[in-house]
Amino acid sequence: MTKEFLYHFLAAHRYAVLSTVTKDNLPECALIGFAVTQDLKIIFDTSRTTRKYQNLIKNPATAIVIGWDKERTVQYEGKATIPTTTALDDLFDIYVKVFPDGQERRKLKDTVYFCVEPTWIRYSDFNAAGSIEEIRF
Repeated sequence: MTKEFLYHFLAAHRYAVLSTVTKDNLPECALIGFAVTQDLKIIFDTSRTTRKYQNLIKNPATAIVIGWDKERTVQYEGKATIPTTTALDDLFDIYVKVFPDGQERRKLKDTVYFCVEPTWIRYSDFNAAGSIEEIRF
């Protein structure tokens, strides 16, 4: 499994389940729309009023599950940060290719973007000749 293979797998999907931890150390999940960079960073937007925003501000560690179709999936763990304005400009171009309506959401005062940098990824293929492979960063 290569980073290029993972990029193509992730880029073929638009939605993922994001897991965060509350201030009381309880788990929470949310469905997100995301885009991926060539170096496997995930970008998504949310409102400052959401639970995921509050959770990630307090604890940037996150786990994400992507692709549950065709018996193949990626488990992705990483650290979420709010990109600087300069970094967001580059990331935003990637994001709006997947979600053109992101242009309108960016104008809303409560919209914030997170960039998740991977620390660990596991690709699993549960088909007949399946495989499970991991990468640590």
